[in-house]
Amino acid sequence: MSTTFHEKRILGRTGLAVSRLGISAGYGAPCDAFLEAFDAGVNYFYWGSRRTGAMAEAIRRIVARGKRDEIVLVVQSYSRSALLMRRWFHGALKGLGVDSADVLLLGWRDRWPSKRLLDEAEAMREKGLFRHLAFSSHNRPLIPEMSGDRRFGLFHVRYNAAHRGAEQEVFPRLVQEDRPGVVTFTATRWGDLLNPKKMPPGEEPLSAGDCYRFALSHPAVDVCMTGPASAAHVREALSALDGGPMDEQEMARVRRIGDHVHAHHKRPFSG
Repeated sequence: MSTTFHEKRILGRTGLAVSRLGISAGYGAPCDAFLEAFDAGVNYFYWGSRRTGAMAEAIRRIVARGKRDEIVLVVQSYSRSALLMRRWFHGALKGLGVDSADVLLLGWRDRWPSKRLLDEAEAMREKGLFRHLAFSSHNRPLIPEMSGDRRFGLFHVRYNAAHRGAEQEVFPRLVQEDRPGVVTFTATRWGDLLNPKKMPPGEEPLSAGDCYRFALSHPAVDVCMTGPASAAHVREALSALDGGPMDEQEMARVRRIGDHVHAHHKRPFSG
């Protein structure tokens, strides 16, 4: 086992070589912070519902360097309409100054997408607008059900120290032969795991780096998402790559804190 998380990993059946950390737009980090992350090896760039000029500018600069092939560009759509999904997607590509994405992510779903939406996605893929289809859901049991459908190359799954249901309901139940990629989100549990006021008595809060290392320590997890609001947040996330997998003592502490937060500080989708 590697002692750090710097080595890239193959994202399941997609065959994409990805950094262990992914980075999201929309939380306030400036352009230079995204460039710093890219130069440090982070290549999973997630362009979601919150479009920010900072990430768009960073991507345009990376493309201008002739390094478009080094980015794994993920464009998310929440649309339930095939027509609106296609229009939104074209608008996203135009805003980023690229001709195609690597991943189209169907976001925040609690049931199978409609046939019409999936047919439109396949038509878009055949036109070369994206390479791999992804699915994101808080409905954990749905993901293993869908994992055998080869139209989907990867899944985004909620997983953190306070919400560990994926350890039983998702990770061991995924189709293992030609398995899909796994990307996790909400590593800090919306900041609760970093909040001193929400810790067990006498316990120091976790750092964001602790939260990322916890998620990445599970062997089923390929990528853990980060949502930086500043350059300092990016550097803290990058430092987590140096730490590598947690040992048993570290894992026990994180799980103890996660259990306390889950029991005493309820959130939406808190199962």
